[in-house]
Parts: sequence; structure tokens; C-alpha cells
Amino acid sequence: MKKYMSLKMLAAATLMTVFGVGTAHAEKVLKLGTVGRLGMPIGDAIDQALLPKAAELSGGKITVEPHYRGSLCGEQKCGEQANQGLLQLWTSSTANFGNFGTALSIFDLPYIFKDIESADKISESWMSDAQCKEAAETTGHICFVVYSSGGFREMGNTVRPVHVPDDIKGIKWRVTKSPIEYTLIKNWGAVPVPYDWTQLYQGLQTGVVEGQYVAIPWQHIAKLHEVAKYYTKIGGSWSGNQISMDVSQYNQLSSEEQEWVQAATKEFGNTVRELDQKWVEDGIAAIKQDIKEWYIPTEEEMGLWRQGAVAAWKNAKGTYDPALAERALAEQGLDDFIATLKTAGAL
Repeated sequence: MKKYMSLKMLAAATLMTVFGVGTAHAEKVLKLGTVGRLGMPIGDAIDQALLPKAAELSGGKITVEPHYRGSLCGEQKCGEQANQGLLQLWTSSTANFGNFGTALSIFDLPYIFKDIESADKISESWMSDAQCKEAAETTGHICFVVYSSGGFREMGNTVRPVHVPDDIKGIKWRVTKSPIEYTLIKNWGAVPVPYDWTQLYQGLQTGVVEGQYVAIPWQHIAKLHEVAKYYTKIGGSWSGNQISMDVSQYNQLSSEEQEWVQAATKEFGNTVRELDQKWVEDGIAAIKQDIKEWYIPTEEEMGLWRQGAVAAWKNAKGTYDPALAERALAEQGLDDFIATLKTAGAL
């Protein structure tokens, strides 16, 4: 009990120090924890948009203090520390936001978006409005912006050209701990092999694994294209991210201060989307120069890839609003996929 009370007192003291409660200082410093860094879209958008916009709108009354590269906390820990009052703003993938609830799970559904343009358009408008409202009510975090970090995961392998799911049958495919990814790779016909990211280059070299499904900029950074020479642009799993604030701390801000934070995070969202698209384009251009094939499936072939995602949707049922998911798919003209999901009982 004494330890619990001391932690509560520490959190309260931190809030008083950061927000200037009980002092003569009007300035409020909002600590931001992120695994992003300068030189990448998230870090650059924080530096180029979030920080200056908050300072400009508030006249210096609000300062955002970024802590990059996970120096303050990892994604889940940042959310926990926000709840404890040890920091105010934090970023994470929408998948890791799932540690606090399912409000943003809809963004992780495979093929909820057909391309980057559709993902940006829908994720910055009505879908994020609805899901961030739910997040504020159910998770203790108010998310301001949902955005991409690296676009979509794409396939690269060391074995042969891959055009349709049948082409990857028997290939040892690296997967993360994500149940959705495991289900996707298995349903497409490959052999799912859980494998650590830091060892992936060596794993592809030695043949322990023969394929990977990773966002293009990250493949480029890790130089996976030096060993994986066959690429297939199937999209599917979007690299959703979010920036949010602990609800109780947000409610301590005045209405004017809340408007400043909302406007600054919106500016961040606009900037990070622009930077991210270029990051993806540059990664694709660089990889294309060093591989044997960059294949873009036909719409008929894409239907086969989407078919493999149906089981993942069924497994995730209950974590997303079917009406919102159907609206997103309909706006993108994915009527055949809607019909397939309904037949399977996923919508």
C-alpha cells in the first residue's frame, strides 16, 4: 500500500512539475515519447511540424519536448507512462496500441485499404474520427492522428518469381508474432517461420528463411533486397501508427490549449503523410535497381491474394465495427471483397 501511494504521489508531482500546477509559470511542457527518430518521417514531422506549430499557435505557452529512438520508453511502455502522468504525448503502431484496447484494430485488417492514397484519405477523415473517439472512451488515450509509417508490407523472396498465392507454396516465409500475419502467410500457402527481425538478413542469406513480408522502406534500410531478388507488390497489411495523449491529462488543459494541441498534431499528421509517401517511393526506386523482378499483380490476381485474408478477418471479428469496415471497402470500390467477406461471415 505504501509503495502504491508513493507511486501515485510521484505521478502527481510529475504532473505538477510538467504542467506548472501551483507555480507562477504559464508555460506547459508536454513530454513526447517515440521510437521514431530524425531522418525518418515520424521524427522529421515532429521536428518540422509538431514542435513549431505548437509553439506558434500557443505563443510559446506550450512546448513539446520530444524523446526520440525509444530513449524514454518503447511503444507500449510509453502508453503506460502516459497513464501514469510521466509523459503526455506518445506514438506507436496501431497494432501496439492494441495493448490498451481494440479501438484502432480496424486499421490492421489486411486489405482494409487497397493503396496508399486510399489509406491516407480514409485514415485522416471519418474512420480516425470514429475510432479515436472510441479510443478516448475505452482506452484512456485520446488519439489525434492515425498515419502510416512505411506504407504497406510487400513480399520479397530469394527463391522464384511470385505472381499468385500458389507461387509461394512451400517457401519458408519469415513471420512476426502477429496472429494476423501468421494466418495470412499460411493461407497463401507458404511455411510460416517466426524469425527475429535483427537476424533476417542473415536468415535469408543462409536459407533458414526464404521470404519476408515487410514495409518497403524498412526492407531498404535492412538491405534485404541484396539477397531477396523477387518482389511482389501485394499490399494488404498497412503500417498504421498513431499519436495520442492520456485523456486525464488532456482534460486538465484549457479549451484553448486543447485546440492548440489538436491543431499541432493535425499539422504533424499532414506532414508525416507527405514524408512517408516519399520515403516509400524512394525505397521502391532503390530496391528496383538491385533485383530481378518487381511484379504488380493484375486485379484478378489481387482477388486471389485478398481471398487469403478472409480467415484473418474472421479471427478478428468482434474487434472492429463491420459497418465502418464495409464503408471503407465500398468507398474504394472493393465490392467483390465485401461479398467474399460477407459470405464468410466476416462482415
